[in-house]
Amino acid sequence: MAILVLGGAGYIGSHTVYELIDSGADVVIADNLQTGYIQAVHPKARFYKGDIRDKAFLDNLFKQEKFEAVIHFAANSLVGESMVEPLKYYDNNLCGTMVLLKSMVENGIDNIVFSSTAATYGEPESIPILETDKTEPTNTYGETKLSMEKMFKWVSKAHGLRYVSLRYFNACGAHVSGEIGEAHNPESHLIPIILQVPNGQREAVSVFGDDYNTKDGTCVRDYIHVTDLAQAHILAVNYLKKGNESNIFNLGNGVGFTVNEVIETARKVTGHPIPAVIAPRRAGDPAILIASSEKAKKVLGWKPEHDSLEEIIASAWKWHKNHPKGFEK
Repeated sequence: MAILVLGGAGYIGSHTVYELIDSGADVVIADNLQTGYIQAVHPKARFYKGDIRDKAFLDNLFKQEKFEAVIHFAANSLVGESMVEPLKYYDNNLCGTMVLLKSMVENGIDNIVFSSTAATYGEPESIPILETDKTEPTNTYGETKLSMEKMFKWVSKAHGLRYVSLRYFNACGAHVSGEIGEAHNPESHLIPIILQVPNGQREAVSVFGDDYNTKDGTCVRDYIHVTDLAQAHILAVNYLKKGNESNIFNLGNGVGFTVNEVIETARKVTGHPIPAVIAPRRAGDPAILIASSEKAKKVLGWKPEHDSLEEIIASAWKWHKNHPKGFEK
């Protein structure tokens, strides 16, 4: 029995596939390669090119292969883009998930682990954020992910499907081998953007706002190494295979770093001065986002192994330095 990884050619998906294969799992990847890269596909995984909005593709896949669980990463995930093109996000994220669930129910596959996001919370009422805190997203991306979670809940009630939703904070870093890493176009994540400066791809890094109510005025975020995230998905699959009930977990390190601290650590790791320029605040940027991951640690037995900011940035730098254009030659 195999595990199906939807979006397994993307950033977090590809790292999860590497960890699954290291753990001895049989892995099938389905990806439309809209934002994923064929070069990120593990050589030991079976790859099918297709879109989750294409029910015939999914039905055919479920008939060809036998799956014990699905891990679902296939979604658009750029906050800024989601505000300009909301219907694109409803189409891919929500319609795609609806088609997927329909096909899963019809084909008798009832375990799914879902890649959700801290964006489901919106502006936090308290720190650290708990799974029971209110969910009021401030952008279309977070809204579609929350709607996907609710879709799982109701399909679960009606058809007995069981799911684990993993709400993660700032995914970062790269595989220890340096074979795969983060490659978005355009890049929107802080650490790869910072590393473009020592890589000669930009003059300076912009810091959006230095007047927040934080220790140095810049936004605080919880950074979690992509390999630790990948391990949590494997634990979530095992949790469902044991017959446990559907559940939602936060994934973060529970420690916050300011933008300035991240830049300073990158200077130390790369040995480059990395000039920073203060820019106006961005709309919808909360001052502080830090997760409580106590529930995932207690229930799933999850333990982040790569939680030092220096190690996270060093792994990302190893990848970006050797692959300045990502997966493009």
